[in-house]
Order: sequence, then structure tokens, then C-alpha cells
Amino acid sequence: MSKIFEVPMYPYARSADQDALTPVRHPVVVIGAGPIGLGVAIDLAQQDVPVVVVDDNDRVSFGSRAICFAKRPLEILDRLGCGAPMVDKGVTWNLGKVFFDERQIYDFNLLDEDGHKNPAFINLQQYYFEEYMINRVRELQAEGKPIELRGGNKVSAIGTHEDHTTLEIDTPEGPYNLEADWLIACDGANSPTRRMLGLDFVGRVFEDNFLIADTIMDPEMQKNFPTERWFWFDPPFNRGQSVLLHKQPDNVWRVDFQIGWDIDREKELKEENIRARLHQMFGDDAKFELEWTSIYTFQCRRMESFRKGRVLFAGDSAHQVSPFGARGANSGLQDTDNLAWKLRLVMDGTAPDSLMDTYSDERVYGADENILNSSRSTDFITPKSDTSRTFRNAVLDLAEAHDFARPLVNSGRLSVPCTYDGSVLNGPDEGGLPVDLRPGSSAKDAPTKDGWLLDRLGDRFQLLAVGVDIPDTLEDGGITVEALRLAADESPQFAQRYLGEASSAVYLMRPDQHVAARWADYNEAAVIAALKTATGRG
Repeated sequence: MSKIFEVPMYPYARSADQDALTPVRHPVVVIGAGPIGLGVAIDLAQQDVPVVVVDDNDRVSFGSRAICFAKRPLEILDRLGCGAPMVDKGVTWNLGKVFFDERQIYDFNLLDEDGHKNPAFINLQQYYFEEYMINRVRELQAEGKPIELRGGNKVSAIGTHEDHTTLEIDTPEGPYNLEADWLIACDGANSPTRRMLGLDFVGRVFEDNFLIADTIMDPEMQKNFPTERWFWFDPPFNRGQSVLLHKQPDNVWRVDFQIGWDIDREKELKEENIRARLHQMFGDDAKFELEWTSIYTFQCRRMESFRKGRVLFAGDSAHQVSPFGARGANSGLQDTDNLAWKLRLVMDGTAPDSLMDTYSDERVYGADENILNSSRSTDFITPKSDTSRTFRNAVLDLAEAHDFARPLVNSGRLSVPCTYDGSVLNGPDEGGLPVDLRPGSSAKDAPTKDGWLLDRLGDRFQLLAVGVDIPDTLEDGGITVEALRLAADESPQFAQRYLGEASSAVYLMRPDQHVAARWADYNEAAVIAALKTATGRG
């Protein structure tokens, strides 16, 4: 069993701010040192934006919590400099199986094509995830990057002003005050920041509960369960409910039992009752140990806006979804990916303050997409009427023999990156290029002659040209666009994904590796106009 969560990784240490005669003003303060708070802080620090992270805790999370991390967030983590250790430690999977009663209905492959650096998914306990991000913070500090992590610093009061926020912070040595030009709240589903500002969620709370049991299996038991996602509807070991099984590192298996709404939580969490459930599933002779257990309730909710003046919300503090589909931490990392580059441009004075409104607009759009998919999954998994259950069971029966019914089975539509269709930052779409790389889409990775494409795109505005002559750089309003020239024969996957049937292409890429605009050929005036649009200056 991993014990890293018992060791303070960012222990409280007195800050010079606590001895200042007047509150010290910082460019950015982040509340929360979970994956989302650390993600946005690392992104900003890599761009030389000074950032202070405060957290009332001093160590990584207890228990596995979020475990499924999808391909797009892994690509973001690569850019943040901490993706590789996560993939190395994580359990890689792309195959899933769906069962009804005792029968396997069908299986699926989430990444059935080659030419991708990262896998479809990894499973990794959140405490490892946070440990690797804290290690990255330490690396950046050693490089002289402007990032500070303060454990044992609890924000107890927030004041909002037109051009800054004020914070009162409690520590083991007493309170102190500081100020922030920008405050980013990543303090979780029960966000104290959100409550202190009098803000709330809109959405649904589902009347159901799931029991998590992180189980260390005996080696002989593990032979019966390959590294796949297994989901059961109405299995004999949990009649009328569902069960989900995932493998994690260190021989830990995550089991999620649906247990209904009207429950005795204290009774359900007793070890002997959890063991009884697991023995019913794995057999009376099964040998295992319990690492962590918890009960969670479905919620599909979000804030109306992820911005309130100089306060920005990201991750669970801004939105919540049910865990089926792995959209929690994955969507939170996409929040940070969208937020950091925009904030840097606004702070540099090269983009208007209104650009931060597009952070909220685009990520609310993404949250609504996740909530829609998550709600549909939850409604299918937990039908609310006899009619709904009859329909669901008929779909499952049909899916066993007929391909057409399988897309109707919803055991948790798995996380995919959001395409910002309709965003005010999107520019022209010209040239008859592949539809799944239209403006608003995240870039698709592919092998090139000099490495993976996304590693070469980086975190800046770039003009990706395929079979077209473009200048080395282009500048407008203090923003520089760098050229990345590639040939159609970089790889078959690259040609298929970026050209399709076309013979040439020019893509204007945002710093978060989303497509801003695209054309069949190069036109400087058109590119500059699209750059103005993409930075909120159009």
C-alpha cells in the first residue's frame, strides 16, 4: 500500500508576506494544490507568470479518488513537463467490456489506430498524480521559475475589487493578508471560495450512491482480470444495480458498487459489509486487502459563469459531473489549458480583459457537453422507472447480437476533448480539410520526421503549414506567430489527419493547441485577421 499521502510534501513554512507591514500584492494566487490548481500554476510559471499556490493541506490526497486520465489531458500534462512519469507509472488501457447479468454483451477499443504518442487512457491513483505535479513544481523552482507552494495556508476571507482581490489567510502562526491581481479558485466541489462570494451551482443531484472499494488482490486472483474496463449491468453479485472494475498501479483494483439512494452510510462503510460484497463478487475464497473505501453521490452541476471579476474558477469548484466517463479531473485540466494562455496575454497587455470572458464561455460550453453526456450515462445506468429499465434491458439484449444497438448502450461515454464550436475566437474554415480538425478543435497528435507533432507545437501561437511556403514569423500587436513547416509525407497518419483529400493546408494554432483558423493556402492578411479574432482583438 502506498504511504506517500502520510508524508507532508509541502509543509507549512513562514512566508515573508507574513512579516510585511502592508499586504503584499501578487500577480496570481491559486487556491488549492490538487491536480487542477497545480496544473494552472505550472502552466503559468512555465510562461514566467509569477504564481503563488495556497492550500490548507500540506500533503497529497488520501485514497485513489480520480483515477482515469484520458489521452487529451495526458497531452496537456506532457506540455506541463509531468506527463511521462504518469504514463510510466499508470496502468495503460484502451479495451473495455460490457456485461449484462452474467453475459458479456460486447467489447470496445478506444484507440484502434496507431500513430499516437499517448494511450487512450491510463489509470493512476490521484495521490501519485499530485506527487508528480509537486515534483514538477520543485523542478521549476530549481530552474528559477516564479512559482511558490504554501502548505498550511487556509483562505478564510476574500474581498473583491475592480482590479484585484484581497485574501485573509490563516496559518499555524496566525493570520495574515495578501492581495492578488488575479485569483484562481481550484478548491474543489465544496469550494469555500464559491461560498464566500455567494455563488452557487445549477444542475441536478442524482438520487443514487456508489461505494468505492480500492482492493489489493492476491496475485492468483489478478489472473482472472485483464487490464481492461469492465462494467456490469444487473450482475448476480449486485442484483438490480451495476458494478465497475478498473485496475490501478501497485496491484490495486478499483471496484465501484451501485448501492442505491436510501442507505445507511455508516453501515455500508463497515469493513465486514464491504468484504461481504467483494466476496460475493470474487468468491468466498478470494484473498484481498482493502486500501481505501468511500461513498459518493452523483452530481451534474456547474456555476452559471466561471468568472466573477478578477476571480476565475476551474475544475470541481466550477463544475461537477458523475464519475462515469472520467470527466472530472480530465475536464478540469482542459479548464487550465484554456485559462493560462489567455490570462498571460491579458496580464501582458497584448489582449483585452474581455478575453477572460471567453475562458468562461468556452469552458461553460465544455461543461455543458460533459454534463449532458454524464447525465445520459447516469440515466441509462440508473433508470428511474420500470419503463426506462425495460427499455434499457431490451437495448442490452439487442446489443449482444446486433451492432446497431451497441451505440445505445451507455455505461459511461468516455471523456473526449471538447470542440469549441461557435466560439467567438474561431476564425475562417477554408480549404475542404478534415471536419474533425475544424476551428475550435484540439490538435490531433501524429508522428512526424522529427518527433511527435504535439511536442513540436508547444504552448504558443503557431502557423502549421503543410505543403505551403510561409514566413518564419509573423507579428501583430505584440504577439508573435512562429512557423512550423511540415511535408505531406511526414507520416500517413499526419497526412490523413491534417490534409484528408486536400493537397495543402495552413492551420493557425492557439497556445492550448486548439485550431483557431485554417486555409488551403497562405494569406498574410487573413492570418493576421484570424489572430486578432483568436486573441479577442478582432
